[in-house]
Amino acid sequence: MTSPRRRFQTFDDPSHRKGPERIAALRAAMREAGVDAFVVPRADEHQSEYVPANAERLAWLTGFTGSAGTAVVLADKAALVVDGRYTLQAPEQVDTDVVTVVPLAETTPDAWIGEHLGADKVLGYDPWLHTADGVARLERAAAKAGASLAPVANLVDAVWAGRPRQPAGRVVLQPIEHAGETAEAKLDRIREKLATAKVDALVISDPHNLAWAFNLRGSDVAHTPLALGYAIVPCEGRPGLFLSSTDLAPEARAGLSALADLNPRISFEDALAALGGRPSKIRLDAGTAGAALKEGIVAAGGSADVGPDPITGMKAVKNAVEIDGSRAAHKRDGIAVTRFLAWLQREGCNGVGEIEAVEALEDFRAESGLLREVSFPTISGSGPNGAIVHYRVTTATDRRAGPGELFLIDSGAQYADGTTDITRTVAIGTPSAEMRDRFTRVLQGHIAIARAVFPKGTTGAQIDAFARRPLWEAGLEFDHGTGHGVGAFLSVHEGPQRIAKTGTVALEPGMILSNEPGYYRAGAYGIRIENLILVEERTIEGAERPMLGFETLTLVPIDRSLIVFELLSQAETAWLDVYHDRVRTTLGPDLDPDTRAWLEDATRPIGEAGA
Repeated sequence: MTSPRRRFQTFDDPSHRKGPERIAALRAAMREAGVDAFVVPRADEHQSEYVPANAERLAWLTGFTGSAGTAVVLADKAALVVDGRYTLQAPEQVDTDVVTVVPLAETTPDAWIGEHLGADKVLGYDPWLHTADGVARLERAAAKAGASLAPVANLVDAVWAGRPRQPAGRVVLQPIEHAGETAEAKLDRIREKLATAKVDALVISDPHNLAWAFNLRGSDVAHTPLALGYAIVPCEGRPGLFLSSTDLAPEARAGLSALADLNPRISFEDALAALGGRPSKIRLDAGTAGAALKEGIVAAGGSADVGPDPITGMKAVKNAVEIDGSRAAHKRDGIAVTRFLAWLQREGCNGVGEIEAVEALEDFRAESGLLREVSFPTISGSGPNGAIVHYRVTTATDRRAGPGELFLIDSGAQYADGTTDITRTVAIGTPSAEMRDRFTRVLQGHIAIARAVFPKGTTGAQIDAFARRPLWEAGLEFDHGTGHGVGAFLSVHEGPQRIAKTGTVALEPGMILSNEPGYYRAGAYGIRIENLILVEERTIEGAERPMLGFETLTLVPIDRSLIVFELLSQAETAWLDVYHDRVRTTLGPDLDPDTRAWLEDATRPIGEAGA
């Protein structure tokens, strides 16, 4: 008898809600360290969104498990600042008698500090967990309050009993048949960028960039194949690679040793100080380099040039091999998700549970034999839970979908040839007229992005409103970005590209993004429709400048029972019919007869009789 497959997700409730004990312990450590306040960001030393267990300081301290947020703890009060994705989740997880949840739309952590810290107080922070720009903001906030700023060793670590160890997972190479470019060629391109910027070396502080530059993949972080560590890439000479893990596969050790000097992570600070002591002008990534790196370079006599890591933009533009891999991954994933949706429709009348749905979807994906991981914990929300944008089901919150409810499931997979991310909202039974209206408006916004054609140089911020207009026309809105960048067997959230009000980076051919407008009625239901899209060149007769558009990569049907067809324009109807025809013809031959028959019905043209 074979043992059951290990699942990539658990459903334990990580929120402790133990009241003031942990905040009290932190305050005792603050008094001992001589500080009156301490900042606890949701970050590790690489400023990553997805962090290892030993860096989940914010969750341990407050109970809040979201992927973004900042706590500020004073002697007599504490605040947790969260963005619009978490304004419903955070109050459910934290003890609001001890920690006040503050929406980011109302105030920033810096503004809250400036208002509440008080004169002559000392604000403590861990310089590894804040960028140089972040520290500058803290300095301004402290100055506004008439207070001062002090770097200290992390005070949460000092009181966290049983803190997990630093991960040291297996490190392997990403083969050329998936990477599409050798690490040697990438390093040569990186050096060209450094020469243009007139810097002597680059410190790679982002593990995603580390993975891309050296064609390596690790297992130090859940759901994202990262090896934690740093690299120093000089304009001339061999790079130095400083990995937290010593568990390198033999071929990885041989391949990386041919590229760089391999060193343990513990020796990184000494190597950085030696580089700074030459002296040298060293580029630090403004987004991921902790302020401690700048302080170390300056103390050694070097010059810290804080700016963009050129790898971030290079990594965002996928090469032809990565694009073909993504298409293959999305076809494979589309088969699994389509099989799941057919199952969900069959079982929906019996009241499918949220955990049951997560497990079923993961099993369908695993049947390909190529699933490496899920790309993030599946958001499986029925009824009112679907209105929590980043809801994570636990055994305590699991509920079964009832008739007339919506079921929102946002999920993704990691395959060696690509990363996927898809959201579908489906009706269990007969949806209300309001649900159908809202779903149709979200669909119209989704189609507007998918059909967008725009001149080269256009940013995500310039097209974000396309997705919102149908909702705005009804006085509605959603409080998250329309789209984020996606990696190639890397992070499901990858910059610098995004479709959002804050998306200031120009979109380029080869970038992959999500297209995911939504609508959320608190306490009732949530709606989101998400496909991944590829930026591509577009030829338009008579165009006076280069134009771009999108190829939709995700291949999964959209629930027709939720669409008010009369609201769709002729162009929107045509797009949906063409998309569904592509889904049907691409996936159909690889499906079993029952699922193929379900797909045929689910993708019928809108104008067909009985639609």
